Amino acid sequence: MIFAQELGDYSLADDNVFDVQTITDAMMSTSQSMTELAIRFFMNLLVCLVLVHFFYYRKSRRRDYYFTFMVFSSAMLMLLYIMGNVEVGVGLTLGLFAIFGVIRYRTETVPIREMTYLFVIIALAAMNGLAPVYKLVGVATDHPQYVLSAGTVGIMAVSNLLVVVLIGVLESERLIKHTSTKLVLYDRIELIVPERRAELVEDLEKRTGLKINNVEVGHIDFLKDAAFIKIYYNLEKGQTGSIDSLTKAKNFVEQ
Repeated sequence: MIFAQELGDYSLADDNVFDVQTITDAMMSTSQSMTELAIRFFMNLLVCLVLVHFFYYRKSRRRDYYFTFMVFSSAMLMLLYIMGNVEVGVGLTLGLFAIFGVIRYRTETVPIREMTYLFVIIALAAMNGLAPVYKLVGVATDHPQYVLSAGTVGIMAVSNLLVVVLIGVLESERLIKHTSTKLVLYDRIELIVPERRAELVEDLEKRTGLKINNVEVGHIDFLKDAAFIKIYYNLEKGQTGSIDSLTKAKNFVEQ
């Protein structure tokens, strides 16, 4: 009874204390929730489509990764959006997708370029799925409500645009010449000596049809008169090298 009386006196004495129930009664309407979901989903879908179709697929032509990136991004955004509004919280969700992000597929090791795009897509989905699109107003009144925050949506759009511009600049042919490598099992072992390097490069260019920038001599087998040579060359505009090198001789030499 004493505690109740003191609590009642404190509430009457301090008119600036907000009723917690009044604040939490502010709920988004169904139309507001659908609008929020549509903004997040289509902004994320548009940005990922630009990145994957105009930057990644234009060079790699990998339809399997095209499908993976688009579906992964949309699924992750939806899961983040749903789980961000429940008691599980965002921490568990991000931890879950952090595990997914470092998975090495059983059938194929994911190349560095594909892993980079996957990480960017995960980051964009997290940003677009968690940024507060609506803000709570009228907390000091009896009727708090959510309204669309144009400033936050604008920041989301600018953030997505900056990522697109950055990747576009880095993928530009004018900024960086895209190079690739090939591992060659070379039979003219007499040309691998340093003093005959020019002849070695000329012979390799003639036989491969590539303009070679540099060569490295690796394993030498004097019993078979052969050596592994790594050649470096520039890719043509719009091309990419998905198989640059082999790390084991058994993957190169027929058994």
